[in-house]
Amino acid sequence: MLELLHTYTGCPYTGLQHLVLPKETLLLYPSFDSIIIRNSRTLAFIRALAVWEAFPGALHTTEAIRCLSIDPGMKLIVASMGPRIASWTLSGVQSNTWRVYSSLVLPESQHITTIDCKSGLLAVGTASSLAVYTLILENDLPTWSPKWSLPYVLAGLSRVRFSPSLMYIASTSSRDNTVRIYLTTSGSQTQRIRHPRPVTDMNWKQSQVSSRDDLVLYTITSDATLRIFLPVLDAPQHLQLHAALDIFSALPLSIASQLKDSKVFWLSRKIMSDALAAALTKASHDSEDGRYKRVREIKEENWDLFLRVLSDGSLILQAVANIDCRPPTLLKQFTLLHSAPFSLPYPPEHLYILPNITAHGDLTLITSPPVTSYTLSPLPFFDACQEGLLLVSQGESPLQAADQIASRSLSGLVRFVRTADGEAIAALNEDGTVEIWTMDRSQRMPQQAVTLKPDQSHRVDRVVVLNGGKHFITYCESIDLISLYSARALADPVSVEISHIVSLFSIASGKNSNSATLIGITSRSTMLILNVSIPTDLSSAEASYLHVSMHSESSLPLDMKPTMILPVDPMGWSGPYASQIQSGHDDLVSVGADGELAFWRINPSNPSHISWKCSGKVKTQRQNIAMAACSSAKKTVLVCLAPGGQELTVWDSTESEFASGLEYRHMFRFAVPYSPENPILDLDWTATPDGQSILAVGFPHRVELLSQQRMTYFDETPGWGVCHTIDLSCTIPHQISDSIWLGGGLFLIGTGQLKSLYGQPSSPRDGVMDTESLFEHVARHNGPLDDYHPQMILQCLLWEKVELVKNSFVNLSRNLARTRDIHQWTSLPIEDFLKKDNVAKASNISHKPQYSLLFSVPEATDESDEDEFSSTLVNELMENLSEQPLPHLTPNEMDSLLVLLQTTLEIESQRRALDANGLRYMISMRVFYIHNRKLSSPSSPASSGTTKSQLPQRRERLRYRDMVWAFHSESQDILLSTSIAACEGGKMCWPDARALGVYIWLHSQQTMKSHLEVMARNQYMAGDNRDPVQCSLFYFALGKVKLVHGLWRQAAWHKEQASMLKFLNNNFSESRWRTAALKNAFALLSKRRYEYAAAFFLLGGSLKDAVNVCIRNLQDFQLAIALTRVVEGDDSPILSDILTKTVIPTAFKEGNRWLASWAFWLLRRRDLAVRILVTPLRDLATVWDSKITEIGEPHYDDPSLALLFSQLKLKTLQAAKGTSEISGRTEFKFVQQIARVFCRMGCHALALDLVRTWSFARPSTAVHDSPVMRPPRSPLATRFALEPAMRRRSSILIDMDIPSAPPTRVGSPDLHQMINEGPSGEGEVLQQKDNGDLIARKAGMGRLMKSAKQDVRVPEFSMDAFF
Repeated sequence: MLELLHTYTGCPYTGLQHLVLPKETLLLYPSFDSIIIRNSRTLAFIRALAVWEAFPGALHTTEAIRCLSIDPGMKLIVASMGPRIASWTLSGVQSNTWRVYSSLVLPESQHITTIDCKSGLLAVGTASSLAVYTLILENDLPTWSPKWSLPYVLAGLSRVRFSPSLMYIASTSSRDNTVRIYLTTSGSQTQRIRHPRPVTDMNWKQSQVSSRDDLVLYTITSDATLRIFLPVLDAPQHLQLHAALDIFSALPLSIASQLKDSKVFWLSRKIMSDALAAALTKASHDSEDGRYKRVREIKEENWDLFLRVLSDGSLILQAVANIDCRPPTLLKQFTLLHSAPFSLPYPPEHLYILPNITAHGDLTLITSPPVTSYTLSPLPFFDACQEGLLLVSQGESPLQAADQIASRSLSGLVRFVRTADGEAIAALNEDGTVEIWTMDRSQRMPQQAVTLKPDQSHRVDRVVVLNGGKHFITYCESIDLISLYSARALADPVSVEISHIVSLFSIASGKNSNSATLIGITSRSTMLILNVSIPTDLSSAEASYLHVSMHSESSLPLDMKPTMILPVDPMGWSGPYASQIQSGHDDLVSVGADGELAFWRINPSNPSHISWKCSGKVKTQRQNIAMAACSSAKKTVLVCLAPGGQELTVWDSTESEFASGLEYRHMFRFAVPYSPENPILDLDWTATPDGQSILAVGFPHRVELLSQQRMTYFDETPGWGVCHTIDLSCTIPHQISDSIWLGGGLFLIGTGQLKSLYGQPSSPRDGVMDTESLFEHVARHNGPLDDYHPQMILQCLLWEKVELVKNSFVNLSRNLARTRDIHQWTSLPIEDFLKKDNVAKASNISHKPQYSLLFSVPEATDESDEDEFSSTLVNELMENLSEQPLPHLTPNEMDSLLVLLQTTLEIESQRRALDANGLRYMISMRVFYIHNRKLSSPSSPASSGTTKSQLPQRRERLRYRDMVWAFHSESQDILLSTSIAACEGGKMCWPDARALGVYIWLHSQQTMKSHLEVMARNQYMAGDNRDPVQCSLFYFALGKVKLVHGLWRQAAWHKEQASMLKFLNNNFSESRWRTAALKNAFALLSKRRYEYAAAFFLLGGSLKDAVNVCIRNLQDFQLAIALTRVVEGDDSPILSDILTKTVIPTAFKEGNRWLASWAFWLLRRRDLAVRILVTPLRDLATVWDSKITEIGEPHYDDPSLALLFSQLKLKTLQAAKGTSEISGRTEFKFVQQIARVFCRMGCHALALDLVRTWSFARPSTAVHDSPVMRPPRSPLATRFALEPAMRRRSSILIDMDIPSAPPTRVGSPDLHQMINEGPSGEGEVLQQKDNGDLIARKAGMGRLMKSAKQDVRVPEFSMDAFF
C-alpha cells in the first residue's frame, strides 16, 4: 500500500560508523539530535535514536550530536551531545529493537569533542581533558566508572582511538599536528608523533594473529598522504615511520603534479580477505587466467590494500606487503590498479569497505558525502571492469548538504504548507526558518530548493507557497508584515503591512496563473483579501513584476460569528485529474459554535468586489470543536473534545430529512478525563483520481489513513474505515509535528528535524508488485462493483432480476474458462441491468432454437448446455471457485458468492410457485442457513480459532426486513413448508421459529395453531429425556392440558412427576384451580424458571401475565406475539398492547422501520405503515398517539425500503391515505437517497435503473366534476378516481370506513360560461409547497375515498349499454 520511499535525515557532516550483525550490516551517523541507522547496502532507513531518550530534559534542545562510536563486541552505540553521553544496545527480547543501555553526564563546562568505545572501555575527550571510563554492573544497572583523567594542555582534542589490545590510546588535536600515545591503564603519555601537516584521520590496524599485539598505526594528513607507523625490534612499544603513500608514489611526477586533489583510504584486510576467499570459492577452477591469479596472490600474500581517489574520479589501488612480517624493513609497496576516470563522481571525504551479507563474495563500498553505496565485486573490480563497481543507492546531494551545513536549522518542524496541486511544499520550523521543497518527478520525491532564515526580530509565523514553489509569501506576527519572495532572489522581497491575522492561505487558481488570491483570517473572523501578481516568464526581471496589495476586507453573511474559517482542500480539482471535476467548487468552510457547517464560494456576479455565496449547510449539533478540515468532495471531518476523549466525525455536505450527513463517528478514549495520552494532532485530505477522499489522521507516533467503505446489505459496516496505518513508534522516537499529502499519492511526515516520505514503490520487486496501491485499494473498497460481486448478485435477486443473475454467472463461467486474468474479462452491458426480468427472460428464450416442424431436430451444438444456467454449470463453477478463489475478492466475499450461487440454483426450481415477496424471503432464508452452516463446519476459519474480528459472525436470526417480505407474501404455505425443511432434521423448534420470525409473518390463526402444535411435539421430542416442561407452554396455549397430563405419565424419571400429575388432574375451568396455577406461576418466577412460569400463567387463564414474562424476563417479544396470536388472534387487545408499548417503541429506538411498518400494519394503521418507510421518525412520533421517548438513528441506508414502499403505497385505501400524506417532494428526495445508497453499495447500475423506472403514482388530485366527461364504454366498467398509473392495479383493498357526505356536486355551468373560462375547469393544479401541498393531498384523498365509495356500488344491468 504505502511504503517508506525516503527519509530526509540530512547529509552526514561527520564520519560514518558501521556495525556488522548476523543478517545485515548497519550504517550509522549523527543527524541533528538523532542517530540515523540505515542498511549499508540499500541505505534503507531502519530507525533513529534520540539522545533525549536517555535525557528527557534534552528534548527541545538546539544542540546536535557531535560524537558517535560503536563497540562491535558488545553491540553498543555510544553518542555524545554537549556534556552528556548516552548508549544503546540491542534488546535481547525483541530482535532489531534498540533500548537505552546507560548514560553519563559530565560537568556543564566540559563539552565532549571526541569519544571511542571498545570492550567496555570508554575514552572521552573534551576541550580541556582526556578521561577513560570502565563499564561496571551494579545490581544489573550498567554504569560508567572513571578510571583516570588528565588535563589536556592544548585545547581542541579532535579524536581518540583505542589500540586493538586496549593497551594504548592514540589522540589528535585540532591545534597541532601531533599524534599522542597514552597507556590505557594509567593515562601516562608514552610517545608523541609529529606530522608535517594536520592529521585528518587515524586508525589502528587490526592484527590478523590474535595471539600477538602488533602496534600498527595509520595516519592521514591533509595532503592526502597515508603514513604507516610500526615498532622496531629494539623498542617494541615505540612506533616509527616505515612507509608513506602519497600521490607521487602512485603516479608519475608529471601526472601527479597536475592533479589538484585526491583522497586516500585504508581497506580493512580482514573484510577484504574474507571477500576474496569467497569470490575465489565461487569462481570456476578451470579459469586460470591472470585475473584469478592476481586475486589469489593478494589473498595468499596477505597484502594490505589502500585506495586513492583522484580528482577526476579514477581509482588507484595500492598494496603494501609484509606489514606483519619482521623485520619491518622488508615492506614493499606497489600499484595494483588504476581505473578509468569517473569511477566515482569526485573524491569523497570518507570511504569505507563493508561486508555484503546478502551477496557472499561481494563487498559494499560506502562514500560520503553524499552517502552513496556501491556493490564491489572483487574479480571484475581487480580486472578494471566496469561491472566491478556498481551504484546501488545514493543519499542527498552534496550541494544540498553544503547549504544545509551553512544554514541548518536545529529546531523542529512546526507545519507543512503545500501548493494546491501538491507539487511544492514549505516547511516552517520553530525558529522561523522556511524551507521550500519542489517535486522532482524523475525521482518521485521532493527536493529542497531554497532555505530562508530570517532575523530573530522578523521571525516567520505563516507561509504560503505559490507557483510551484517559485514564489512564496511569509507573514511576521511581530510587525504584521506580508512579504512576497522569489526563490531566485531572497534578498529582494515585496512587502505590505496588514492587520493582525491568525490564519493565512491562498485560494486555488489556474495552473501557470500570473495572479493569486490570499485570504487572511483575523481574530474578529473577518477576511483580509490580498491580490498577488507574479511573473510567469522567469527570464524577465522579477522584481518589477512582483506585487502584493490589499484588496478588501469582508466577512461571511452569517448571523453568528463562526469559530473557524478554513480553506477547502483543493487537491481534488488541482491535480492531474482536475479536468474531470466540475469547474464550480467551494473555497471556504465555516464552523459555527453550534456545530453548523457552511460551505462558501466566491460569487462571480461582481468580480470587482469579492462577495461570498453559501452553497450548503449541515447542522452537526457538535460542540467544543477543536479541529476541522474539508476535502474536495465536501467531506468534512470534525474533532470534538469531550470529557472521555476526542470524538472524530466525518460529515457529508448533503443533508436532508433522510440523511443527517453523519457518515462516521469514532471516540478516542482518554485514560484521565481531558488528559489525552495519544491525542489527534493533525488532519489532512487528499483525493483519488476518481474523486474519492482519503483522510490522514495524525497522532503523536502514528498516522491512520481513513477511506470511505462500501456499504453492505447484511452487515452494518461503518461508513469509513482505517485502510492503512503508518506507525513510527518503533522507528522514530520524535513526536510527529505535521503530515501532509503531496501530488501522486505521496505522503510526507515531519518528526522533529526528520522527514519521511511514503508512497507506492515505482518499480515492482522481482517483476511482481507486492501490494496494490493506495488508490487501487480505495477504489476496490468503495468503487463500482463487478456484475458477479456477491453484493451486486444479492441486490439483483431482491429486485427481481433473476435472469440477470443467471446471465452473470454464465458470463463468469465463460471468463474463467477463457483466462484467470480479471483485466481481460468481459462484463455484461449496462442495458441488461435496465431490463425487467420478463423482458430479459424473453430475450433469452428468443436465442433458443426454434422448431418449424413437428419432428425437426435442432443442430447439435457444444455450447447449448454450457451457455445456460443449470445445475451442471453451477457445480462446475463452484468447484472451480473453491479450488482457485478470485484474487480480488476477500474470503468472506468469496464465501458469499458461493452461497448466492447455490441459492440461485435452489430458488430457480420454486420460482413459478412463489410470488416476488416470497422469493425475497426465500433468498434471505437460504443465505442465512447456508451462511451459518458454512461457519459451523469444522473446516471453516470460524471454527478453527481464527480472530473473530476478521471473520463474519454467526447470525442468530433473520432480519425483520426478511420477515416482512414473508408477511406480505401470498405464498405463505410454501414458505412455511420450505422453512420447516430448512431446519435441522426437518423439525422446527421455537429457536428456529424465532430465527425465521414465523409467528411474525404468518396470517392464518388456524395455521399458527396447527404449526404450534407440531412445534410443541418437536420441542418434546428434541431431547433424549422427553421432558414435558419443554413443551408445556405451547400445549397450554393451545388448551391441551390433558395431553400434557399424558406426557407427564411417561416422565417417570422426572422428580416433579408426582406433583404435576396430581396438579394437572384438576379441572382448570374452575376458578380455584386457576388461582392455584397462578400462585405456582409466581413461585416459579421467584425461582427464575421464567418459561415454565409463563406456562402456568396460561394454565391459570392469565395471558397478559404470560406475555409480560416473555417480554420482561425472557426478553422475547416474538414469543409473546406467538402466544397472543394463537390464543386470541390478531384482534386481541393484548396483542395491540404488545405492539403499542413494546414493538413500536423498540423499533423507534433502534430506527428499525421494517419492524415498525409491520407493527402498524398489524394494528390496521396501514397509513402509518407506509409513512414510516419515508417520513422522518421524529415527525411520525408526534403523529402516533403513544409516547415515544427514544428515537434512534434514521436508518435510510436500506434500498429495499423503496421496494416495500412501492408495493404498499397504493395497496389499500389506508395505504393510499398514508401516501397522500407524503409530499411529492419528499418522495422524490427519498428516491434520491435510495439511489445514493445504491451507489454507496457499489451498485451504480441499479441506482440508474431505480431513477429511470420509479413511478410517482399518487392518489388523484384532479377534480372530476367537469361536465365534459366521457360515458363508460360498458355498464361494467369501473369508475375509479385514480390516476392512470394507479389504475394499472388490478384491485385496491378497502380497509377503512368511507363516511357518507351530503351531495356537494354543483350544477352544470352553461355552455357560454364554459367557453369563456376555457379548459381550466377540467381540473385544478395545486402547488406542492407549504400549505398548498397539504391542501392538495387532503383534497386528493377526499376525492379518492369518494370515488372508492362510488366504486363499491354495483351499477344496474341495462341492455341499452350494449347498443
